[in-house]
Amino acid sequence: MRPKEIVLRPSKLVAMIGACIALAGCSPFLFLNAAAPGKGFSRQVDIAYGTLPRQRLDVFVPEDAVRRPFPVVVYFYGGGWEDGERKDYAFVGAALASRGAMVIVADYRVYPEVVFPAFVEDAALAVKWAQRNAAESGGDPGRLFVMGHSAGAHIAAMLALNKRYLRAAGADPHAVAGLIGLSGPYDFLPLTSGTLKKIFGDPASRTTQPIDYVTADAPPALLIAGSEDKRVNPGNSRRLAAALTAVGRPVEHRVYPDVGHGRVVAGFSALLARGVPVTDDVMRFIDPI
Repeated sequence: MRPKEIVLRPSKLVAMIGACIALAGCSPFLFLNAAAPGKGFSRQVDIAYGTLPRQRLDVFVPEDAVRRPFPVVVYFYGGGWEDGERKDYAFVGAALASRGAMVIVADYRVYPEVVFPAFVEDAALAVKWAQRNAAESGGDPGRLFVMGHSAGAHIAAMLALNKRYLRAAGADPHAVAGLIGLSGPYDFLPLTSGTLKKIFGDPASRTTQPIDYVTADAPPALLIAGSEDKRVNPGNSRRLAAALTAVGRPVEHRVYPDVGHGRVVAGFSALLARGVPVTDDVMRFIDPI
């Protein structure tokens, strides 16, 4: 059985909007957050899931009382394992919460403060927090998904496929309902970047590669990549999809043609969603009603 692959064509208008943002010199995060939905959900900010400064999270909770309990998405942003802040990704939480999903956007420690696997261990603590606290705000711990973009997709995949991290954090390793990977590196050895060699070791062990932990009890997966991604080779998603299919696990592999690395996550913004229907794809995966 071959992984299901769906190809969608973006419009030239979206490319023009992206060019205008670049030419204006404004922060893409400020732009995307300013354009995010402002209704239909509430936001709880700066919640500690651990004792360290970077172990904080924000929660986006739908206001649709009729559809409670909500599916829960724990989101990890990208940044090369050395950058990123949860506040920059409010547009992701707003996009999904306004459609009926509870979203938890978590910070985690990054290089040079830490190296692998400390950021995965932080993420496991965030998932434990979600498992123990989501129900208080109407979330369904039985429908808890881990999602990430770029380096965050690597982290999410490590949690979903290698049960030891959640187990060590005191979380239920079998309570992940699904993996959502956006433009993720899952099979990226050998390393050529000097920084990555410091983060993962030189030479890096295969223990750093999510694809090596694929087993017959892996959760269902939605893997999305842009065909024009120059930062993370889309072959990472293709190979992980094939590995999951080979052991009989359900996986949906979507490729957005003519779309680059950052555009995949920027598609959570309604202004940049044309040709990048990531919000629709994620909602169908987590809440197929």
